[in-house]
Amino acid sequence: MISALTHAARLARAAFVFAREGVFGVVDPSLVPPPGQLALRLARLIERPGAKAGPRLSRALTRLGPAYLKLGQFLATRPDVVGAAMARDLESLQDRLPPFPQEEAEAVVAAALERPVTQAFASFSPAVAAASIAQVHRGEIEKDGIRKQVAIKVLRPNVASRFRRDLADFFFVANKAEAHSAEARRLRLIEVINTMSRSVAMEMDLRLEAAALSEMAENTRDDPDFRVPTVDWDRTTSNVLTMEWIDGIALNDHTRLAQSQVDLPDLGRKVIQSFLRHALRDGFFHADMHPGNLFLDTEGRLVAVDFGIMGRLGLKERRFLAEILLGFITRDYRRVAEVHFEAGYVPGHHSVENFAQAIRAIGEPIHNRTAEEISMAKLLTLLLEVTGLFDMQTRPELILLQKTMVVVEGVARSFDPKLDIWTVADPVVREWITRNLGPIGRVQGAMAGAGELGRVLSGLPALASRTASLIEQFEMMAREGLTSGPDTIAEIKRAEARSHRWSILALWVIAAALVGLLWRIH
Repeated sequence: MISALTHAARLARAAFVFAREGVFGVVDPSLVPPPGQLALRLARLIERPGAKAGPRLSRALTRLGPAYLKLGQFLATRPDVVGAAMARDLESLQDRLPPFPQEEAEAVVAAALERPVTQAFASFSPAVAAASIAQVHRGEIEKDGIRKQVAIKVLRPNVASRFRRDLADFFFVANKAEAHSAEARRLRLIEVINTMSRSVAMEMDLRLEAAALSEMAENTRDDPDFRVPTVDWDRTTSNVLTMEWIDGIALNDHTRLAQSQVDLPDLGRKVIQSFLRHALRDGFFHADMHPGNLFLDTEGRLVAVDFGIMGRLGLKERRFLAEILLGFITRDYRRVAEVHFEAGYVPGHHSVENFAQAIRAIGEPIHNRTAEEISMAKLLTLLLEVTGLFDMQTRPELILLQKTMVVVEGVARSFDPKLDIWTVADPVVREWITRNLGPIGRVQGAMAGAGELGRVLSGLPALASRTASLIEQFEMMAREGLTSGPDTIAEIKRAEARSHRWSILALWVIAAALVGLLWRIH
């Protein structure tokens, strides 16, 4: 009871901020039950003058602090939950807060690295950027008499406890909503907050961001157009991340790009192709590729920073993405529909033909437009909307991909408004399909099947050993004598049945593995 009252008190404050910023003014009263309509009218009475101007929800969330700001950013990637209009409002949400004092930052660094800041760094400047979870300082390290510039990301003091408190409020609301609303259960609000909670927890351990940097560095080491900063692991902990300082031109600095006479259409190509390679080839992509997080270095390569939000795609999702993009390019709507069913995204009781018809309604208008008018991100958005009519469950990883693609397309087309997204994407998509779904992919699949069969076969000696042990136990029981009571007889029958089941299971596993291997090779 006390916990519920605590949640209610904190949520009442949040509701007051929403009302003051005019958030409730955008709610359609006809969609709200009569008691709620009265509450909406009361909320409008305390709306501050001028609240109707600008993005209302973004202002309110910024006022409520770091956890609400992160919630807004997260919901901007979930138009299926908040609606397309509100998602667009939230896209303007800037994760910028005043920096915390320099003394506090130095105290965090000294405690984390277990040495004074002056011993860890040759210089440590005031913050150059501050967000809801951490802020960045410019510094220098010295090795063998040579100084090197670094960026030092420092976690905000006590940010974890603040997030835990506010996340508890979000869970309270989600639980109540799902208990009383079928729509909330359909949207799986508890799972939405769970996903956000896991994402924030990862962002608040800067070692995980360093690991993401390291993983992407390995994935892209041979890429001619893209790289990431190197991590200084000796000066990195859970709340301090030290990495190479990037001196390139930020992609939002169009003046410097123009002065440097950069080939802007080629820059747009690099942005699109780099993102698609990461998503398709690696299944691991930067999910916050706005222009402020991308730089152009002196060698003409893109350099990405801020790896707090990353996206992952499994092989099934990558195949899904590649095949639907190629299907729309070639107008093979039947194949696009089949891919949805093969991936298990659309329940089998629906008709493939009807689904292909719905997809055709999306694809055909594309072929009546010039290439620069076609948005790949908009295509995926429409596709996800249509799939909702066929009971396709929410796929957070695909929605995050789609939202990132919106940003990436916007960045690319800011450099070349007539950029043909499809021509630029085509070689990357076809390369992945040839590699993974062509003859080479089939051979690799067969090799993977052989590996699975090998693991099954390697487990057979252990199974045989357990069977032999069971037989020895029976022999020992026979030597030492058995009573012929009903309990003993029943136990013997159960033991024999278990042994028989294990033998049959082993044979079926071997047979299935062999069939699978032969099918892959064929």
